Amino acid sequence: MKQLSGLDVTLQDQLLLNKEQQNMDYLMELESDALLQNFTQEAGRYQNFGNKKLKHGGWEDPSCQLRGHFLGHWLSAAAIHYDETGNQALLGKANEIVHELRLCQLDNGGEWAASIPEKYFHWIAIKKQVWAPHYNVHKTFMGLLDMYLYAKNEEALTIAIDFSKWFLRYTDNRTREQLDDILDFETGGMLEIWARLYDITKDSMYLTLIERYDRHRLFDPLLAGEDVLTNMHANTTIPEIIGCAAVYEATKITRYRDIVLAYWKCAVTDRGYFVTGGQTNGEIWTPKHRQASRLGERNQEHCSVYNMIRLANILFTWTGDVSYLNYIEKNLYNGILAQAYWKEDLPNGQISSYPSEGLLTYFLPMRAGSRKGWASKTQDFFCCHGSVVQANAAHNQYLYYQDGTNLYAAQYFDSTARFSIGNTNVTLIQKQDSLSGSFHISSTSSAEQAIHENTQRYPIQPDCMAICMRIEMDSPCADFSLKLRIPDWACARTDSYAGNPAVFQDVCFELNGKQMPVDAKDGFLTIQRNWQNGDELRLILPLCITAVAADDDPDLVAFRFGPIALAGLCSEERSLHTHGHELQTLLLHDNEREWGNWKRTFRTRYQETGIRFIPIYDIGYEPYQVYFPVIRD
Repeated sequence: MKQLSGLDVTLQDQLLLNKEQQNMDYLMELESDALLQNFTQEAGRYQNFGNKKLKHGGWEDPSCQLRGHFLGHWLSAAAIHYDETGNQALLGKANEIVHELRLCQLDNGGEWAASIPEKYFHWIAIKKQVWAPHYNVHKTFMGLLDMYLYAKNEEALTIAIDFSKWFLRYTDNRTREQLDDILDFETGGMLEIWARLYDITKDSMYLTLIERYDRHRLFDPLLAGEDVLTNMHANTTIPEIIGCAAVYEATKITRYRDIVLAYWKCAVTDRGYFVTGGQTNGEIWTPKHRQASRLGERNQEHCSVYNMIRLANILFTWTGDVSYLNYIEKNLYNGILAQAYWKEDLPNGQISSYPSEGLLTYFLPMRAGSRKGWASKTQDFFCCHGSVVQANAAHNQYLYYQDGTNLYAAQYFDSTARFSIGNTNVTLIQKQDSLSGSFHISSTSSAEQAIHENTQRYPIQPDCMAICMRIEMDSPCADFSLKLRIPDWACARTDSYAGNPAVFQDVCFELNGKQMPVDAKDGFLTIQRNWQNGDELRLILPLCITAVAADDDPDLVAFRFGPIALAGLCSEERSLHTHGHELQTLLLHDNEREWGNWKRTFRTRYQETGIRFIPIYDIGYEPYQVYFPVIRD
């Protein structure tokens, strides 16, 4: 199975497009000389290095041992943006940066292309403490390979190949124990780099590097079913497991596939996650099913969210298991969209005492009364600074997949997918019906007020997602299966991660205006037919409030509306009283409609003092609470 992306998928969803545009603007805003400052310093080139205006701080400061890591993320994001949009200005800037990296590499002797000195690697070999040099150079390798794979930059591949020769010599003549000691220092995704280079070049040198970078001290106990993750740094291991996935795909050695599956079982299936879909506190995995005891100010590190989405995506292409798509959806709404590129939306005339924008937040706090901590544009550059620009580079990923004559509609955002069935080119156009009956904000004239039946049919919040699809082809017909994901939040037994068969309620499906039976199996509604050009589908998914208790405390509850985690606007911890009512009935719609938009805002009822709830991705600088103690009276 393959994921459709790049030019095969065009995004029309305004929320996601706004994030992408802000991301692209940010990439263009950063000066090339400042991005390159640590590489040119290491190579002795010093281009404009003394210009303080261009200097980046935080983890990019020349005194930081991780200096230069961000440029690799930048190159990856630029390449992925280009693959989707064809933005020539961004490509030109990225190509110039790659060329400067090649000049740095040549000035370093022809192999070394990093922003840090080679001695850092000799230090970890003798167990002298230094901050993750492999993690650092992995980002450079990653950016170079993405520039080759997405932007067809041959010079980037040349740099990566020549750079990898240094690591072959570095690992020569070391015992397995010595290599394992080196790998205990965070290696990032080096294993993925060697696998991708082997897949590109078929050079056996990379098979040697794969064997040397096989982290037996982690992988072997995982295969034995041991819990090697509790209280361990999360994002040290996730890229290593993505590396195992890449090795399996490049070599078909089944041991690496088994490692990936064992990791997911240990990290997710047997451990659970927060209502957001994310995990971690203080960058470490929580103990299994112990969310309540780990609600702090440093939950859900963005890097771990992004990399676990990447891992879930890989596993879906291997297995077709819908649970991975449900996981991606939760983490997209409540992680990627909640932790970057926030903008204030105040009514006319209102002024806030806080900034009107937020670039990115390293963590997503879960402690009651916490606030998001927003980073600066040029003076932080911590790890999540890098994963944020990658995560927002192409939101057209993870939406569609193809397996032969099966097309999977995995996520529901306005978009267009193009694929081929035999000699027939097929276009699937997806658009959500707002069910608002008003075109006030989308018409060419703000004065236009067309009368529409939906204004009477849905006088109040319809509490459903209406997905419309149209099939267009360059031939009269084509035979294939369209598989529509039925999310876990739309089924009777919500939040059942195990993937057991579920009875779906209130899911409706129409084909060319005719009501059809909903026979959903394994989380998909499959429509197998000889499709005609112009066929139209309509899928209705019920949206409702779901109360989600922490695994280790049934009286500590959070709320979701469909896949969207809700946050209560509270400056200190508040409790909720049930007064004999079901938990999900404690929230009801609040200010449910403005102009042509149904809003996802709520308020409590049956409480002495009310609380407003909004999507966690809409939280900016306000204090908030996610999990609420429940008093069942």
